[in-house]
Amino acid sequence: MGDDTTYRGPTQPLPDPSRETVRDDASREARNTFWIECYQVAVRVGWIFKTETIIMPAVLDAIVDSGLLRGLLPVLNRVGQSVPPLFIAGGLARRPLKKWSLVATSLAMAGCFAALAAAWGPLQATRPDLLAILFLVVYATFSSVVGVNQMVFAALQGKLISPGHRGRAMVVSVAVGSVVAIAAAIVLLGPWLKQPDGFPKIFAATAAFFAIAAIAPVFLDEPPDAVRSAAAGSRSPWAIASAGLATWRATILADRTLVRLSLVAACFSAVLMMFPHYQAFARDRLGSGADSLLAWVCTQNAATGLASLVAGPVSDRRGTRIVLVWLVALSALTPLVVTALSLLPHSTAVHWFWIVFVPLGLNPISLKLFTNYALELAPSAAEHPRYVSIVGAALAAPFVLSPLVGLAVDRLGFRHVFVTGAVVIAVGAVIAAGLPEPRHETR
Repeated sequence: MGDDTTYRGPTQPLPDPSRETVRDDASREARNTFWIECYQVAVRVGWIFKTETIIMPAVLDAIVDSGLLRGLLPVLNRVGQSVPPLFIAGGLARRPLKKWSLVATSLAMAGCFAALAAAWGPLQATRPDLLAILFLVVYATFSSVVGVNQMVFAALQGKLISPGHRGRAMVVSVAVGSVVAIAAAIVLLGPWLKQPDGFPKIFAATAAFFAIAAIAPVFLDEPPDAVRSAAAGSRSPWAIASAGLATWRATILADRTLVRLSLVAACFSAVLMMFPHYQAFARDRLGSGADSLLAWVCTQNAATGLASLVAGPVSDRRGTRIVLVWLVALSALTPLVVTALSLLPHSTAVHWFWIVFVPLGLNPISLKLFTNYALELAPSAAEHPRYVSIVGAALAAPFVLSPLVGLAVDRLGFRHVFVTGAVVIAVGAVIAAGLPEPRHETR
């Protein structure tokens, strides 16, 4: 008898579990990248209605024109964004799912501007003093919420997107977000800036887009982290804060690169301290009108979108460090450009003042890369919130001097302040040049 084995056709290879796992991980990362990009686009559109460098100082100046109060804006901005995350980082690291924290903070951001939109009309005509106080309080509250929001977002990005793909995510979100934001600014922001009651509409639009952004994180496919010990929940707030300070100190002492990155961030903060004074300089010294604000906002956002097309791919291919060095160095151009324009006839300077907002458009990308570099420095995902919050604190620390910057503008003039700021930023670029590339070098 012959062999009774039945022929069953070509042999099929057994499925490779590791290959299936890789495919599943890639699919999950692609989905999460898409929703993270959607989130950032919506936030960016909302952000253009409250551009920190232009709109917020103009709002305060519409209530009371004071260099001192204008100088408070960067303080409230950076201290709010940097200090609360230091105390929340530990609790965030213990949460198995972080996307719900992103939803909550996004809705809180929307609530701040909704409250300001509701209160503006009744107080503007009758109690401008109370309106100024309310504006500063809401601005401080919003900045604190934004600080936590950005830390949560950074932790999610570090968890869900691999380092070599974060630059692409930045390109898509910033480039697309800039185009949509500029369109929204032309259609809505421009007309509203010319209306006497335009600010409440601007605040309401900001709140609406932040609320829309809160929808995207719901669709993230976030795997839960291992639940860490919650023993700290039974301790007093003072004990928790003391333990947190000890942990931050130990982290800083153990990582020299983190210290150098923090020094770069501290020098870069000069960029953020000076931004409220640019539009005031153009208004007070050059005679620019409110109609210029729209052109400046669009210029800055277009520059951000175009710069991301270069910064994102280069950071993915060559590492975050080299891009961070160049961005910090180029940021020193902003105050120098303003100083150069101040030497020209006023009619010429005001016509070309939009150029100032081209290098200023690098700021959002620089802040993203500070975060990305901190994520890559962290030895584990559990350390992401702590590393990001430490760099954020370094950005905020010099802001205790921001009111003095405002006083110096009032007493000494713009030029001295701007040139000094450019020198400080350049020092930061020199320090950044000595940083290692976490992906390729051993620290």
